[in-house]
Amino acid sequence: MKAESTCNQRNFIAVLDFGAQYAHLIARRVRECKVYSELLPYNTSSDELMGLHPKGIILSGGPASVYVKNAPTCDTRIFNLGIPVLGICYGLQLMAHTLGGAVSKADQREYGKAQLIIDDNSDLFKGLPQKLSVWMSHGDKVIKLPNGFSTIAHTANSPIAAMRDGKRKLYAVQFHPEVANTEQGKEILKGFIYTICGCEPSWTMEAFVEKTVTELKEQIGDDRVICALSGGVDSSTTATLVHRAVGDQLTCIFVDHGFMRKHEPEQVLKTFRDNLKMNLVYVDAKARFMKKLEGVADPEEKRLIIGEEFVRVFEEEARKLGKVEWLAQGTLYPDVIESASAGSPASRIKTHHNVAGLPRQMDLKLIEPLRWLYKDEVRDVARLLGLPEEIIIRHPFPGPGLAVRIIGAITQEKLTICHEASAILEEELKKAGLYETVWQAFAVVGDDKAVGVKGDERQLGHIVTLRVVQSVDAMTADWLCLPHDLMEKISNRITNEVPNVTWVTYAISSKPPSTIEPC
Repeated sequence: MKAESTCNQRNFIAVLDFGAQYAHLIARRVRECKVYSELLPYNTSSDELMGLHPKGIILSGGPASVYVKNAPTCDTRIFNLGIPVLGICYGLQLMAHTLGGAVSKADQREYGKAQLIIDDNSDLFKGLPQKLSVWMSHGDKVIKLPNGFSTIAHTANSPIAAMRDGKRKLYAVQFHPEVANTEQGKEILKGFIYTICGCEPSWTMEAFVEKTVTELKEQIGDDRVICALSGGVDSSTTATLVHRAVGDQLTCIFVDHGFMRKHEPEQVLKTFRDNLKMNLVYVDAKARFMKKLEGVADPEEKRLIIGEEFVRVFEEEARKLGKVEWLAQGTLYPDVIESASAGSPASRIKTHHNVAGLPRQMDLKLIEPLRWLYKDEVRDVARLLGLPEEIIIRHPFPGPGLAVRIIGAITQEKLTICHEASAILEEELKKAGLYETVWQAFAVVGDDKAVGVKGDERQLGHIVTLRVVQSVDAMTADWLCLPHDLMEKISNRITNEVPNVTWVTYAISSKPPSTIEPC
């Protein structure tokens, strides 16, 4: 897999991904410092990197040990390009191992918080306290420095917790500055980005919107564009960006497959057709999708069927419009990472609806203006474009919708339960002022049933599982502990207001090892 970048940034930090859980988070943190960053395969060649003109390179952590056979390694020439390099965790060990130092299994592994003692605060740690609480996650350690390096920080269990070769601008830390658990972690990254690499804070969403609209005008010209509009913030922002660039040359097609949130179709029509005055075609395909999914229980099969049927419906409507040259999609950076092919450092977790099918089956050129953005960046863009706040703050929603929140075969009863229970959950979170502070909240229903008591009678009803998580960009997520009185209120409302539900449970698994969506 070759490095690919569509962003010609004067200030650019490349992050080489060695398979770390937090690799994507490094790129996110760099962007929070208003410097553009991309995640690239660990084996990206030095020639490819030079072609991207990065001002700095970061080597991510990873689960491997550098001294084992077939351990992932980088093109060693990157250490001699004159471009500053920062190694993190595995990146530190790889740098030491590659340049003549020594790495071995640690006598005491470090997982969790550790106290870092800074021995030299002249550049990377400039302006920081001598002692910091940092986040460690490693079972190996550097036992011998490469020639030209010196130790600039240590912990009780890691004598070389940070090292530097100032002449070649090579730096490395054993801990993870990108995670929130590391005190002053962003300031450490700023030390590398600003002080060592000489970057300027030029990556802003204002600049992105201006640049993207200009590029879309040039790219599309007088051609016509269609966009699959779902009502979520991704497709809504995509449509609005393209509409700002080419106006009525855009036609949005809204396919209602029947698995959307409660009242969402009505809101989409009101916002985009009535308020924003976009050309919008509404297709009611609920019965068609239900028929195709009858008896299908496997989640990936559901996704594929919905994706394929969506393509067919979309094609039918597109043909009615006459000659169209472009297709706009709301693909985001995490979608691209999670749907990576086998040659990529990221394994395919599940098929993403945006990435999976339309361009291959339609003779259209593809526009993905948000392809290099994370979700919170998209929300910033949406605000700049003037989209309604109710769309901007809306939780992420999968392309196949409630179909993948129904475990087992889809029935009208289970779909109704999923609709109503999810609506109650969102409504109560909004009343409690918590909706905007959580990443995603929804209800899941399957085939399992439990006995309850309603009206002094025993009743066998469905079990509803609530899923509420906190995340930055969906690559990792932690379950959220809601106040007990709120959970009680939500449970009472669901069991009283939603027919054929007797139990409400709460999911407390984080990602990893689970995924956010149940299937």
